[in-house]
Amino acid sequence: MLSGRLSKSIAIAATALAIGGGAHGIVSATGSNGSASATAATVPTSVQPASHGGGSNARSGPAAGGSMGTVESVSASSFTLTTPTGQKVTVTTTSTKTSVKQGRNVLVLGTVNGTTIVAGKVIVQATSGSAQASAAGVVPFQQGAPSTAKQTGQIPANYSQGSGTIVSGAAANKATEAALAAFSGGVVDRVVKLSNGEYEVHNIGVNWPHHIFVNQNFKVVGAD
Repeated sequence: MLSGRLSKSIAIAATALAIGGGAHGIVSATGSNGSASATAATVPTSVQPASHGGGSNARSGPAAGGSMGTVESVSASSFTLTTPTGQKVTVTTTSTKTSVKQGRNVLVLGTVNGTTIVAGKVIVQATSGSAQASAAGVVPFQQGAPSTAKQTGQIPANYSQGSGTIVSGAAANKATEAALAAFSGGVVDRVVKLSNGEYEVHNIGVNWPHHIFVNQNFKVVGAD
């Protein structure tokens, strides 16, 4: 009986170690206000692709990114927005009071953690239809639905998920803004600079696209 209990304890411990090991793939990086060449962290080669189950399933830690949508509610130092595909995003600001108004379309750039953004910059969109127009072709997230498998435009020849270096500052802001202008509806939770100098903008909260590719001149060239 003692031997049986000992074997069971060893099996439980081994299972716990296996589960704990899964956390090793989480990417953690903190955004900064540095120059365009500033980097937050190198993506480990062991990192697994983020789950395509929507914003709440993001596996990356805080990094520079952003989102675009319509302001739904406003409090003293935060507000919520809904993207054109229905993704809910909570935005907090460093000021004691936000001047954002309910019903306005905004572009938010800042430090992203899942579907929460600590805003570094909030830009009110000039027209109410701009966000909806750029959502054309974006596939909204739907629980249980398989991710859409398609490509558009040019994908870097040597691109592989998990490669590159997470960037922050001006480079991340420009790449995020370009990606959201072309494909609004999700949340950019990190921007990765690839070995060829282009950027992979990682998009969550939608079923497609998950990767938006931006060249060195911050023009969108492809997506998958």
